[in-house]
Amino acid sequence: MLSYLAAEPHAVTAAADGVVHSTAWLMIAYPLAGAAVLLLGGRRTNAWGHWLAVAMSLAAFVWAALSLVQLLGLDPAERSRSVHVYEWLTAGSLTIDINLLIDPLSITFALLITGVGSLIHIYSVGYMAEDPGRRRFFGYLNLFVAAMLVLVLADNFVLLFLGWEGVGLASYLLIGFWQHKPSAAVAAKKAFLINRVGDMGLLIAIMLMFGTFGTLAYAPVFASADAAGSAVTTVIGLLLLLGACGKSAQLPLQAWLLDAMEGPTPVSALIHAATMVTAGVYLIVRSGPIFEAAPTAQLVVTIVGAATLLAGAVIGCAKDDIKKALAGSTMSQIGYMTLAAGLGPIGYAAAIAHLVTHGFFKAGLFLGAGSVMHGMNDEVDMRRYGGLRTAMPVTFATFGIGYLAIIGFPFLSGWWTKEGIIEAAFASGGVTGQVLGWAALLGAGLTAFYMSRVMFMTFFGERRWAADAHPHESPRSMTLPMVVLAVGSVALGAVLVYGYRFALFLEPAVGAAEHHEFSLATLLTSWTSLTALAFMVAGVAFAWVRYARAPVPRTAPRGSFVTVAARNELYGNTLNEELFMRPGQALTAAAVSFDEKVVDGVVDGVARGVRDSSEGLRRMQTGFARSYALSMLFGAAVVVALLGVNLV
Repeated sequence: MLSYLAAEPHAVTAAADGVVHSTAWLMIAYPLAGAAVLLLGGRRTNAWGHWLAVAMSLAAFVWAALSLVQLLGLDPAERSRSVHVYEWLTAGSLTIDINLLIDPLSITFALLITGVGSLIHIYSVGYMAEDPGRRRFFGYLNLFVAAMLVLVLADNFVLLFLGWEGVGLASYLLIGFWQHKPSAAVAAKKAFLINRVGDMGLLIAIMLMFGTFGTLAYAPVFASADAAGSAVTTVIGLLLLLGACGKSAQLPLQAWLLDAMEGPTPVSALIHAATMVTAGVYLIVRSGPIFEAAPTAQLVVTIVGAATLLAGAVIGCAKDDIKKALAGSTMSQIGYMTLAAGLGPIGYAAAIAHLVTHGFFKAGLFLGAGSVMHGMNDEVDMRRYGGLRTAMPVTFATFGIGYLAIIGFPFLSGWWTKEGIIEAAFASGGVTGQVLGWAALLGAGLTAFYMSRVMFMTFFGERRWAADAHPHESPRSMTLPMVVLAVGSVALGAVLVYGYRFALFLEPAVGAAEHHEFSLATLLTSWTSLTALAFMVAGVAFAWVRYARAPVPRTAPRGSFVTVAARNELYGNTLNEELFMRPGQALTAAAVSFDEKVVDGVVDGVARGVRDSSEGLRRMQTGFARSYALSMLFGAAVVVALLGVNLV
């Protein structure tokens, strides 16, 4: 594997490799220019700014597609191209270049970010039509896309970190876009602060890399990973995982994800489908050689992924807010990807394939949820929906396809890619492989239950609408992107997985997979596939009994302890408050007290001493001549007295 990853990328020049790769920086420049025009142009861009943002995102997608075509025209061993843009900085032995890495992994992400991102831009034209801050919103969307492209196209960890922080800033602006709502402002701050914890882990890992390897470029770092020693690579791997947990909302840094639903629904689709939450998975797969040199860190990655996929699924089972139920689902699905990424070469292709298909069906589900909200006066409580399939037929059909894809309905996209992860988990061998595999199977059953719950409560059963609700289908600017995403949700999995196309395509970036028994025959006949299908059927059937056949109360019953815990997100916020926030508050109070009583006390004491001595001296300076004459007389008398004593 390292023969692929350790090799220096081919340098790209326009003459040798064509104008597309040599100008790959345009992928970033287009949305960045759009953001600059919209955010700096002011009200003059209000009338047409949203269409400029759409055009810039589409232009980046076209450039990414052309880069893919040009990449496919090269021999597999040459599909790693380094595009030098300029030298950023030099400090001693450290030189940081702005170089872009064009390889199968980066181009896959670039296509997903710009493709799904462009569909979300188009959807937002209708969704945000009446919002007075629409121009600013589209500026933030373009900024987000540009930052994500910097992250995935970087060929060194410093440039990756620049994009990483840009994504954090843009997500803060988008989640808190409706800042007049206190809940949105708080959610934005929460996401920003929790992500800073993960970012600190990534930053320390980058520092350790430079101290260990003397460089931060991918190729030399990965080539030297085996020689660095397991202790160093384990620490670096765990710190990289901490960074990934922050961005990808994995345990224990997941608490921001559900609160982020306070932002506009297109933001939820953008963050939860194709961009921010996938960044952590990208980081782990891109840093594969480091994790492979640190088996302990790899094991921790799989444990975090397995725990998160189950925790997110349990949370999704109890949420009545349609967007928060989907957010719990995202947390769970990213857990699947993290688990697969931690398996090493047998899991990389499965992780990225599921990431790509998830980008389509989860974006479609979120946009479908936004369409339902659009027709239901922004109501998010599924207990106040019901029977919407006749009022919103296009939304019902596209949402239904996304639903079938995510639960692993045979031959839809999610079936191909999730089965690949389950099969890879069992193939990793040993007790660990068994535990991870059964966790993935259990997650499949839970996924079928909570997504069927969402489907049945929203589109089936009796109508539980409010009196002032008049559900209607959304405009074409919203439904057309949903239709495109639904098509991808149907066909994309087979296109990627069948015949190992995607795994072979990714080999120049992630190495050759060590396990090649995954095939259509395996999917149809293996015990893991049949067990997953049984779990899926059981989950759907249980949800049908609970939420389709039986009436759904408009007020949620209290439920069992597990239900209450799931509604409270397994007390993740409470745990963070008790372990981090309250000790932090106590530490801050102690620091303030020390500053006031000790530091300020010393400073104030010196000031009081100077003031009091000055007051004493001031009394000696009265300004009256008689006082000075008397002082002189007294002084002269003292002098005469002293002289007299000396004479005696």
